[in-house]
Amino acid sequence: MPSAKVAIALDTDRSRATRKVADAIGMPYLEGKDVLIKPNFNTSDPAPGSTHLDTLSSVVSMVKQGKPSNLVVADRSGPMNTRQVFMDKGIFDLGQEEGFSCLIFDEMPDDMYREVEPPGSHWREGFFFARPVIQADRVICLCCLKTHQYGGHFTMSLKLSTGMVHRRNMDELHSSAHQREMIAEMNYAYEPDLVIMDGVEAFFNGGPMRGASWRANLTFASKDRVALDAVGVAALKMHGTTPEIERRPVFLQDQIRRAVELGLGVKEAKEIEIVPVGRESEEVAAKIEDQLMA
Repeated sequence: MPSAKVAIALDTDRSRATRKVADAIGMPYLEGKDVLIKPNFNTSDPAPGSTHLDTLSSVVSMVKQGKPSNLVVADRSGPMNTRQVFMDKGIFDLGQEEGFSCLIFDEMPDDMYREVEPPGSHWREGFFFARPVIQADRVICLCCLKTHQYGGHFTMSLKLSTGMVHRRNMDELHSSAHQREMIAEMNYAYEPDLVIMDGVEAFFNGGPMRGASWRANLTFASKDRVALDAVGVAALKMHGTTPEIERRPVFLQDQIRRAVELGLGVKEAKEIEIVPVGRESEEVAAKIEDQLMA
């Protein structure tokens, strides 16, 4: 029996699609809670190079309707300076307008990070993970559908955790032959309450900042990171993508395989229920499911 749902909406409008998939999966209970939103602000490049403001604004609005006690948008960029990315994207101004605070992870003191070492870790001595993510009552993640040309192979919800890890750990990550396993291991530190993936425009080659673009008009949501990334990889396979992704089944992709070993989500494709939102989404959802099960 399926144990995780992934909602898919075929819609050209990001704001509308974001609400559709969030409603289909269900927003977490937020009243009186400390909520942290983690976007994809690796750089300030246009979506899918980074999270689109329409997506972020829609999620902020939905969260505020849940009456949280506190709302923060937090990230660490790289290679760009994080504060500059927030300025370039207009996040500080948006925060003033919408009533949320901004947290720059790499401006935090070292004691605001917790050392984490997953079982069977490929990290030499573990890694340092942002405490505000661990301590938040609710964590909502916003990722993009795209490939990664620098070793990750793809960058979706599991790869999003890179921005929660201390910058000092990045040299080890980027120089390791086990980079994709280490990406999965970073997720051992926390569990998100909802993940929304913007695939209105996607990179099927290149990435994460710039790449060969696919106007997919797809938006996804799930509470299970493994299920979401599996469906995202299947969507890339449906379109046609890099040899690294094409030549392996979805659940043998290194990031997904290691995440399964750590018990971070579903263990196999048959545990995933794909939920098309609206009749217009049914055909593409069926095609993605075919790739997922292949």
